[in-house]
Amino acid sequence: MTPAERRELILRLALVPAGLLPAPRTMERIRRWRLALMLACVAALIPWTVYLAVTLPSHYEARNWVATWVGFDVILLAMLVATAVFGWRRRLLLFPAAFASGVLLVCDAWFDVLTSQRGADLVQALLTAFLVELPLAFILIAGPLRLLRYVAIRNGLVGAGVPMWRMPIPMPELWPQRRIPPG
Repeated sequence: MTPAERRELILRLALVPAGLLPAPRTMERIRRWRLALMLACVAALIPWTVYLAVTLPSHYEARNWVATWVGFDVILLAMLVATAVFGWRRRLLLFPAAFASGVLLVCDAWFDVLTSQRGADLVQALLTAFLVELPLAFILIAGPLRLLRYVAIRNGLVGAGVPMWRMPIPMPELWPQRRIPPG
């Protein structure tokens, strides 16, 4: 059986739970609204970023500095714990938890470096960023993405040569022709 035939058989035999998904027209409408919302956010964020770059002062005393950093680290800790638990229990929620943990680590490295005082404080932030936070972020983001790709290939949903950015969501209900495009 060819990979394409195996994929078609898997999709034909896949159980589609009744009532779990909205009607196809509703799903398409939700998709369009979400895409429009994301494009509106992008369009609003560009001038906002330019405005901030021009108007923000180079020095600013922040209120709630401790609560901000401790709160951020508590959120990071919670996401790392969730990632560990979902990985240990082999749950699908590992994918978004690990990805979010990786993104939070990148943000943490960025803010640590940019808010550090020159000298030993900055050296420590740079060493921590490049030796701990960014490598761990790469592992937390790339690992689950590779595993997700492997699962899709293993189940015959995509071919081995299809890169991640070309992988369709493996749900025939999302495609008008009721077939997942080959990638």
